[in-house]
Parts: sequence; C-alpha cells; structure tokens
Amino acid sequence: MSRLAIFAAALLPLAAFAAADSLPVPQKSFTGGSPAALEQVMLAARRYAAFWNSGDPALAREALAPEFTDRTLPPGRAQGLPGPLQASQTFRAAVPDLKVEITDLVAAGDRVTLRLHFTGHFSGQFGKVQGKGQAIDFQAFDLYRVQDGRITDNWHLEDNLTLLQQMGVIEQ
Repeated sequence: MSRLAIFAAALLPLAAFAAADSLPVPQKSFTGGSPAALEQVMLAARRYAAFWNSGDPALAREALAPEFTDRTLPPGRAQGLPGPLQASQTFRAAVPDLKVEITDLVAAGDRVTLRLHFTGHFSGQFGKVQGKGQAIDFQAFDLYRVQDGRITDNWHLEDNLTLLQQMGVIEQ
C-alpha cells in the first residue's frame, strides 16, 4: 500500500468525526426509563390503540388524561377528549369494520411512539360519499407524552391521502 493510501486511510475516522459534529442536535432527547415506568407508558398507548380498534369510549377515557391535548389538531375537531370520540364515531360510520393494529411501539422516558395499521371496508357514509365496500388500508404515526399512566399530549400523522383515494373521495 502506498504512503498516500495509508495517510488517506488514517484520515477517514477524522472525516467521520467532523461530519458527526455537523449533524442536527435534537431539542429534546428521551432515552431509557425504569421498566415499571415504561410499562405504564406502553399500557396507556395500548389502551388508546384499543379505543381506535373498538370505538369503545371507555377505553379513550381510561387512556387519556383530563388535560389531554391534541398537538396536531385537525381543523374542525374539538380539543381534548371530545375530539377523538367524535373522530372515532365519524370514521366508524364510514368504516364500520375498522381494525387497528400496532405495528411498532417504541417507548423511552415519558414518550411512546406507535406505527398504527388501519384496515376495513368503506361501506358506510363519509360526508356526502357513500361507500361501496372499498378496502381501506393505511398507516398512521403517533407520539404520546404520558404522565401518571395517561396520555397528556398527542402528535399524530395519518396517511389521509391514501385513505381518501381508497374511499374515492379524491382521484388517484
């Protein structure tokens, strides 16, 4: 190996270190947590997913704190517990056989994130559109902040484009 190749190989770790210094720095980081605390955080998330899977308002009341805040509140949706209750009722009117599965769950500190998979058939009514039994299959991502075993804050992102295309509400 030439001296130039040896010198270049020796500089590679320095280049990687310099690149790491230029990486974005998170505003907040969450790592670890006691097993008991993490179990509480995950239980709240699983209860809320069970609410979306079943439509049972008792599960939402059990999962969400009285001061629950939707940090990515869609236009027209009420803040707090009434928002998810109304959204679930509206969605279940359109997709009565709605099923929700937790595909991934990651918990650290007082945060838990989920990748949710929604399936069913659009056989009901959505706004002025009547379903014809079209298959519904889309994903959502949620990030929750949990205190005292209940979700206080929710940031979420749903693949609404795919959903609305599947429903025939908008063209593909």
